[in-house]
Amino acid sequence: MKALFANRVFRIVAFADLLQQLAIWVRNIALLFYVMEQTNNDPVAVSLLNVMEYAPIFLFSFIGGAFADRWNPKRTMIAGDLLSALSIGAILFFVLAGTWQAVFAATVVSAIVSQFSQPSSAVMFKRHVPEELLAPAISISQGIMSLFIIVGPVIGTLIYSSLGLTFSLAVLIVLFLTAAAVQFFLPPSPRSPERSSPPILNDMKDGFRYIRSHRNLIIIAITFACIGLGSGLVRPLDIYIVTERLQLDKESVQWFYALSGAGMLIGGVAAAILGPKINPRVAIFTGIAFLSFSMIVEALSVWVYLTAAMRFMVGVMTAFMQIVLGAIMMKLVEEAYIGRVNGTITPLLMAGTLIGSALAGPLMKSITLVPVYGLSAAIVLIAAFASLSMKFGGGSAAKADQSGTHSA
Repeated sequence: MKALFANRVFRIVAFADLLQQLAIWVRNIALLFYVMEQTNNDPVAVSLLNVMEYAPIFLFSFIGGAFADRWNPKRTMIAGDLLSALSIGAILFFVLAGTWQAVFAATVVSAIVSQFSQPSSAVMFKRHVPEELLAPAISISQGIMSLFIIVGPVIGTLIYSSLGLTFSLAVLIVLFLTAAAVQFFLPPSPRSPERSSPPILNDMKDGFRYIRSHRNLIIIAITFACIGLGSGLVRPLDIYIVTERLQLDKESVQWFYALSGAGMLIGGVAAAILGPKINPRVAIFTGIAFLSFSMIVEALSVWVYLTAAMRFMVGVMTAFMQIVLGAIMMKLVEEAYIGRVNGTITPLLMAGTLIGSALAGPLMKSITLVPVYGLSAAIVLIAAFASLSMKFGGGSAAKADQSGTHSA
């Protein structure tokens, strides 16, 4: 670990990630509270805000990863933070001019540029961090994200509640500009000539073809899509569990985010220790089924401590399940296809989340909060039972799950 922190590239990228995560959470909390105040807690507006966040992730996640191999990663990372700062500056101007709806654009622009800059961070790690240190480097980066699920909402709520939207946006500009400045100290990283013009459309076709030829990957894709749809339905409505079911102020949502983040940290540690010893089918089914169960409990609960306990356990089980699924993916997929398979399956999760988030507000208005959570739980439960269809056998992982349906 000492050797990792002695690596200059790792220190710079990790510090920039820290600044970016802080900026993202200040943005998320400030815009959520501001939109609720401007629309009198309209669930459709809150739902639209989530759509603005996830639509670019769905549309650009594969393309961003592909272009990360083409472009100079250092320049891409710096440009991403500069564009984020510029977009926030533009939004601040419109807000001061009285056009509050412009805050939706801030979410779109920031989400788009992150799909190009985040894969570039991975490229920098691959080029400049020794192979034996890559795993701990990635783990620490993931840990930073989990940490800010805990502290990010608290900091964002504190800044917005104390100083309002204008100051929150100003803080965002400073954070993004600081991250860009820090990354100027990265070593030059010109793009690889052999990757200057990869056939992106052909890569996408290869990814779909490879998934179709492997039973377990098809099941994982279906599972991801169902989890995305179910989770998307309730993600914009978390704030209403706090305000309507628990009768708390909207600012209290920060503590439930923090509990979820703490659970994810513990779940990640548990997965690292226990994951290899547990039957993967049992781990995945249990994790997804508990997620479904927790949605019902949270919707019905009017007790703060019960809801808080559920939120903590969801964090634990979600992190555990995601890490186990990630390990299975690494074993199932040939090295030459890892990027393309991830770039194909991840958008399915994002597509489900996007559709669910778009439907959340109108559904809440038409059938109220608890039935929406019930519908979400049923969709996630479908994913749990779908995961039981995965088969794990001996021998080559790539052959063990192959369905024999290779198609050109």
